[in-house]
Parts: sequence; C-alpha cells; structure tokens
Amino acid sequence: MALKLIAGPCVIESAELLDMVARKLVEINQNLGVEIIFKASFDKANRTSIHSYRGVGLERGLQMLADVRSKWGLKLLTDIHESWQAAPVGEVVDVIQIPAFLCRQTDLVVSAAKTGRVVNIKKAQFLSGADMRYPYEKAVEAGASEVWLTERGNSFGYNNLVVDFRNVADMRQIAQTVIMDCTHSVQRPGAAGGKTGGNREFVPAMALAAKAFGATGYFFEVHPDPDKALSDGPNMLYLNDLEGVIKTLV
Repeated sequence: MALKLIAGPCVIESAELLDMVARKLVEINQNLGVEIIFKASFDKANRTSIHSYRGVGLERGLQMLADVRSKWGLKLLTDIHESWQAAPVGEVVDVIQIPAFLCRQTDLVVSAAKTGRVVNIKKAQFLSGADMRYPYEKAVEAGASEVWLTERGNSFGYNNLVVDFRNVADMRQIAQTVIMDCTHSVQRPGAAGGKTGGNREFVPAMALAAKAFGATGYFFEVHPDPDKALSDGPNMLYLNDLEGVIKTLV
C-alpha cells in the first residue's frame, strides 16, 4: 500500500501562501517519487479565542483550493465542521477530514461519507484507538469510498497532549490506512496566552515513532515562516524542512 502523505498550512491565509506551499510540495513529489496531498482549512471553527483568525470562509476557500488543483495538479484535503458543508466541499476535494473534537458527531461523519469521497477521521483527544471503530463503521456504512483514521494525541488538561503510540497499532486493526498527525500531536493547547503553543522540534521523532508502530501515512502542517503563521504556528514544521523529514520515512 502506497504511503499516504498530507501537508499544507493550517489555515488559508492568502493565495500567495497556498501557491508557495504547493510549489514546494510538487518539488518534493518529483524529488522523492511520492504523492503529497495538499491540506489547508477554509475555516478554523475551534480556535482558543474568539479573537483568533479563522480563515477565508467556505466559498472563497473552496475556490482557492480549486485553483491549487488547477495550477499544480495536487490532490486536496480540507476539514468540515458542519454537516451542510460536506456536499459543496465534496465537489472540490479528494479527502474530507473530520476534526478530532467532532469525530463522534454522527450527522457530520455520515454527511461526509455520503459524498463518496475519502473520509479521514481524526481520533478525538478523549478517545482510545480502539474506540475509533465506531466512527469508522459510521463512515463505511454511510458509503465512504475509503476511510482513514488519524492519531493526534490525547489530552488530560494542563495544556498538553500525550501520544500513546499503541493507538496507531490498535487503529490498524480497524482501518488499512492509519495516519500520524505529527504536528498537531506536539501542540500545547491553550498554552500561549489565549492561543495554542507547541514544540515543533519533536515533529520528526513523532513521525519515526509512529512508523515503528505501523503507521501508513503522515500529516504535517507546514509554513514558510511558522512564527508568523495565523494559526498553529508553534507546532508547524518549516516548509523547507519537510523534504528531509519525508526522506527519513520513505
């Protein structure tokens, strides 16, 4: 089974940012003989503070993602937060992602699956890997063409996440494709004064540890200058470091 690779900025900030990242992903694809799926969110509905930047919105965001596909030929992934978003998003992207906090929302999972697109369900911070059998079954029974599961750590409060890599192995008993979200797993939720902090220096090790436990895919949020990013900057990987990390995995 081919390795699944997902990368892109946390949120759509501008067409220029999407273009810069897409150009680099195409270059990596050519250099390493891989296929990275381009990821960016049109809306970040679960920001820590009401004053945090959320994105460009559904209509404009989908057009900007469609422009990335048209110009660069990359496959696309984005996330939805409400059931009504599934149908229009499914007309543009190849993979619809269910955010971790929402993976138990039956109507959301079913609406994504009914588009016939691949559905990537992120494991909630409050669930075990074995618990993901039930969101997986919802998506399969609702008609998803393929269902992926993604590990992103567990939360016990105290502004931190803990990754139990046994969850990767447990989810491999459920789904063929289990992805390690290497950047969200190093978040420090709410630890940066009304926004999320993080430790990007641990991202490469997260990827390698997940590989040892049988991960079949990897998710990296990247940015040319993460410290100036409008969302998730502290845990995002520098865009220019992505190729080196992927090399260690392939």
